[in-house]
Amino acid sequence: MKIAVIIPAAGNSTRFNGCGQDADLLGMGRSKLDEDLGGKTVLQRAIELFNTHEHVCQVIVAGPHDPEAMSNFKLRHADRINLLGGKLVTGGKDHRWQSVESALAVVADEATHVAIHDAARPATPPELVDRVFDAAARFDAVIPVIPVSDTLKRISPESIDDKSEDDPLAAILGAGDAIPMHAVVGGIDREDAVLVQTPQVFAKDLIVRAYQQDDLSSTDDAGLIQRLGEEVVTVAGDERNMKLTRQGDLPILRAVMKVHTPKARPSNKRF
Repeated sequence: MKIAVIIPAAGNSTRFNGCGQDADLLGMGRSKLDEDLGGKTVLQRAIELFNTHEHVCQVIVAGPHDPEAMSNFKLRHADRINLLGGKLVTGGKDHRWQSVESALAVVADEATHVAIHDAARPATPPELVDRVFDAAARFDAVIPVIPVSDTLKRISPESIDDKSEDDPLAAILGAGDAIPMHAVVGGIDREDAVLVQTPQVFAKDLIVRAYQQDDLSSTDDAGLIQRLGEEVVTVAGDERNMKLTRQGDLPILRAVMKVHTPKARPSNKRF
């Protein structure tokens, strides 16, 4: 079994940076993949999960679509990607599937399987990677999942205008909608529900066939496999395999990985 690993990395970190006029206070414009995890970036940590694995024959990183953004991405990451033996390609303009599609076009002929992993999951335990890869030797589509332990509710899409909480200062700063409120409209049965993680691994011919469909809209690649009517098999995921999505996830991720928050350089050494 020879696995080509695709790491989509073209996102703009919108949820990580927040939104609205107060976004600068939350770090607007900074990619979550640049964050420091023990002296290495999030992206580097994600690549290192696979680049020396015995079953991996190729690692492909799909960067930004915009030429200027891609140029900046290369300045920050290209040297390290090359050093780790990875291949950098231009990713999608609007959707994750476009990045995967771009990377699929350069998958090595020798690859028998394709693994797709979120660039923002740098803490995936090695035993989880092995578990998914081992199952992929027996099944054509394998994904890691964890059971839902919290109560699930369905909320209305429209936010509630909470006038009693009006804050004049927040209105001036444009931060009044930082934490929207919604009405609960129903519950969701969690008995058979699971949370899906990555890496997701597929037989190469199967994922290639899935990406030949006309409609490629899906929240994950397994959804495209299911649309073909093919079986997707689950294996046990891992709570440590968390995805860096928002600013508050970063200290938790560092704690999981047992790395320290980077210290600011002394003022006399900043220039």
